[in-house]
Amino acid sequence: MTLAIRELTAAGAPDAQRIEAFLAAHAFPLVEGNSVTFVFRGPADAVYLQHWIFGLPQAVPFQRIEGSDLWFLVQEIPARSRVEYKLEVQLGDVSRLIRDPLNPHLAQDPFGANSVCQGAGYEVPEWVNPDPEARPGRIEPIAVPAVAFGEAERQVRVYLPANFRETRRYPLLIVHDGADYLRFSALRTVLDNLIHRAEVASLVVALIDSPARLREYGADPRHADWLVGELLPALEQRYPLRASAASRGLMGASFGGVAAFSTAVRNPGAFGRLLLQSSSFAFTDIGPSQRGPAFEPVVAFMNGWRGDPRAVAERIFVSCGVYESLIYENRSLIPMLERTGMTVRYVESNDGHNWENWRDRLREGLSWLFPGPFWFIYE
Repeated sequence: MTLAIRELTAAGAPDAQRIEAFLAAHAFPLVEGNSVTFVFRGPADAVYLQHWIFGLPQAVPFQRIEGSDLWFLVQEIPARSRVEYKLEVQLGDVSRLIRDPLNPHLAQDPFGANSVCQGAGYEVPEWVNPDPEARPGRIEPIAVPAVAFGEAERQVRVYLPANFRETRRYPLLIVHDGADYLRFSALRTVLDNLIHRAEVASLVVALIDSPARLREYGADPRHADWLVGELLPALEQRYPLRASAASRGLMGASFGGVAAFSTAVRNPGAFGRLLLQSSSFAFTDIGPSQRGPAFEPVVAFMNGWRGDPRAVAERIFVSCGVYESLIYENRSLIPMLERTGMTVRYVESNDGHNWENWRDRLREGLSWLFPGPFWFIYE
């Protein structure tokens, strides 16, 4: 029991007035060092914390303060952690999964929104917010042939930096799940800010999406064929891009990381930079029986590469959250990547498998792969 809860209950069961004063006096979840107190007030027969921390019980029960409708749960959460969660509230035969009514911090994803617990020392990076001094780049749509998928064309969005000029040549970054990176990871704002600050080189960024991402991003050779055989030539024809592999990068998260890595493996030397976030790599010792049918092509592909690991790029930035189940696979891959001679930077965070985790790692990854004022050393 935390100090705040002990003080609330020191004189016995708190009445409604004391509870209201307690709620008004604190921000929730209540962070006291590494102890975090989650609080719910309302009619309920049981309340559970539904979190996304791999390795801990999925539903953690709250305790009701006797004689009141106030429920609480104390958890130890390491410093600088960021945890997404919901509350499960049971009343009679009805069980509801809700966002925390006392917590204003929310994270959006393609499935809706989660409440966010910001542990001691965690801060939202200031460079993810619009900087009035940073001139915004523009995004334009283009149509790209898609014969590899049996389609006439696919729509791709392309980010051009604010200082874009036809008379200059630019490095290229191709981003899988581009729409989600824009919507949930503030990618456009991040690019504007980091390019403005000269922390990242002025980039042309192709934002691609898939209508069947689990299939096409799951090490599907058609995706690699389309990206290298159709998308890349279309971009090179339309924009003034640098021709060296060191000037080309692939980026993706989750299955998008698999798509980026498998494309590079099938086209060694085409891309010199890879940014892989919480990639859904699956090995035989994890196996499709635990991961599901969508992972079977990934298992086959990764087993093949692990059986004969070779360098496919010059630099690879890998990040993963310690609260996600994929931490094992991503950690295990790092020594093997390094043994091929590729330069690898690996970063772990106290976070889970989500878009804001990936957002928070963008500055470190992009500035290492495509450094701004020092770009010339890679040419």
